[in-house]
Amino acid sequence: MRRPGTRADLGEELAPALHDIRAVVFDTDGVITDSARVHAAAWKTAFDAFLRAHPPDDPALRRPFDVRDDYLRHVDGKSRLDGAAAFLASRGLDTSDATVRAVAADKERLFTERLRAHGVDAYPGTVRLVRALRRAQVPVAAASASRHAGELLDHAGVSDLFDVLVDGGEAARLRLPGKPRPDLFLEAVRRLGVPAARAAVVEDALAGVSAGRNGGFALVVGVDRAATGDSGDRLLHSGADIVVRDLAELVGAGETQ
Repeated sequence: MRRPGTRADLGEELAPALHDIRAVVFDTDGVITDSARVHAAAWKTAFDAFLRAHPPDDPALRRPFDVRDDYLRHVDGKSRLDGAAAFLASRGLDTSDATVRAVAADKERLFTERLRAHGVDAYPGTVRLVRALRRAQVPVAAASASRHAGELLDHAGVSDLFDVLVDGGEAARLRLPGKPRPDLFLEAVRRLGVPAARAAVVEDALAGVSAGRNGGFALVVGVDRAATGDSGDRLLHSGADIVVRDLAELVGAGETQ
């Protein structure tokens, strides 16, 4: 009989897909914190203002920014500059460096104002999973293309749950290319001391799921909180091994908060 408190016992709290995993990297926006909606709202305000001031020649491309489809296709999981450039290109608009930076700066201002006025919460299911992983002695990292990741985790009161944080500021300092390149996640597991082939990535963005797959991670978990239309299928097509609506699904029934 195993002694209570060993890693094997504690690992029984986790879903079978995680039993051989030795480290887990969590994306921040939309996975740890309910901040993707704040990002999406800030992008919508910035892009819609730009579209009104610089309407595309094609009337069909003048429609407002869609906080679901456009956000997921062009912006989610990417750096501000990459996201701004991708959306502007999708509408046939100016993608010069000056224009991209101006739109990205407008979004940054709007996001910062909303974050500091209202804050964000951590998803309870994610907190449950992270705590179960920690009890099972599985190190965990938070990773994000956003420079605000540390502030978001602090606002949500969960920064102390993560062994490592690699955010947009670190990515810029290390000159890590953005998603769907896997470099951000690979840096996180490098700091945890675990090879990608023994680690998992948890993501809600298509670009992030692709990054996990491109990095050779043992498990890529897609989080489909909307669960509408073909959103789950798109995560699977982008490289997710499994898709869940909430990360509490990966915690065993015996786990307590």
